[in-house]
Amino acid sequence: MNEDKWISIDEAADYLGVNKDTIRNWIKKESEIPAHKIGKQWKFKKSELDTWVKSGKSAIN
Repeated sequence: MNEDKWISIDEAADYLGVNKDTIRNWIKKESEIPAHKIGKQWKFKKSELDTWVKSGKSAIN
């Protein structure tokens, strides 16, 4: 399986173990979550999410 495919908000929430509303809040609060808008949907790459979590920026509420 390709670890760098685009995933949805639901998949990103599952991957990070949080609620999808938490993901949406991170996007709104400019927490620097690596979200990319493709059409009307937010998409993520697991590798970018991993880097973001390791940077400590996910701890900002």
